[in-house]
Amino acid sequence: MSKASDILDNVSKVIVGKRNVSELVLTSIIAGGHVLLEDVPGTGKTMMAKSFAKSIDGEFSRIQFTPDLLPSDITGVHVYNQKEGEFVFRRGPVFANVILADEINRATPRTQSALLECMEEHQVTIDGDTLQLDEPFIVIATENPIETAGTYPLPEAQLDRFLMKLEMGYPDKEEEITILNRFLKDNPIEDISNVCSKEDIKAMKNEVKNIYIHPSLIEYIVKLAEVTRNMGSVAIGISPRGSIAMVNAARAYAYVNGRNYVVPSDIKELALCVWGHRLVFNTGIVVKENREQAINEALSQVEVPTEEWSNR
Repeated sequence: MSKASDILDNVSKVIVGKRNVSELVLTSIIAGGHVLLEDVPGTGKTMMAKSFAKSIDGEFSRIQFTPDLLPSDITGVHVYNQKEGEFVFRRGPVFANVILADEINRATPRTQSALLECMEEHQVTIDGDTLQLDEPFIVIATENPIETAGTYPLPEAQLDRFLMKLEMGYPDKEEEITILNRFLKDNPIEDISNVCSKEDIKAMKNEVKNIYIHPSLIEYIVKLAEVTRNMGSVAIGISPRGSIAMVNAARAYAYVNGRNYVVPSDIKELALCVWGHRLVFNTGIVVKENREQAINEALSQVEVPTEEWSNR
């Protein structure tokens, strides 16, 4: 748990007043998932991603998504070496530990799909050859929901690969004053260094597997998922993959909060960010309010179990 605190404290040197968002990003990383940060420009999405990348002593790469970006620009390509008289593989930026996929919705669906196998299987298949990606492998993607010109909405299959979809939100007055003071001289991102290694992340991921979740809470998650599948406004509810994602996220969230067991409030707090982006509505119009309403409706319909949650 100390390493998790070290990471959060390190990120807070750059990101002001977003401890809850930082905890959720770290939760996703420890759970072995990927994060989609969606908000208006200038709220710190890229800075948040870079802060986590610099906190982990792993290889970092940034991919700036644009309409003309090709799948081979992400995964790599075979090029002919005239001197050797053979084709050699030139690795793309996806061969790193922490990937910042900046403005991911600016690339075409074909290019976006190049990340599907990487995110799900942690491998890349190129010209029939399958190459394993180094662990840990984390994608932190950003997108701007306001400016739609020249953007391509992420398909459901792509969204489903993200464990969480988060919003940064605007800072309050005092937080914004602190931000301005921090940037008076230098960019604070330049002053932070890594506080944990790749092995530390792997160790935390293994420790999360020992976090206890009561059978009643597993049943609670399944009941909530079933409610979303039967909602009149929802065309596609939470799938079993979504239920698995919730279990993994809840255990990691308990770990980040210093507990060795999951409590119902973990599931309630994670419901929107883990499940909201997985819902497909009949109208085809997806806005934040629709997601919140559907998730809150599910939470209100299922009785919260009352048990002794720790494994004694």
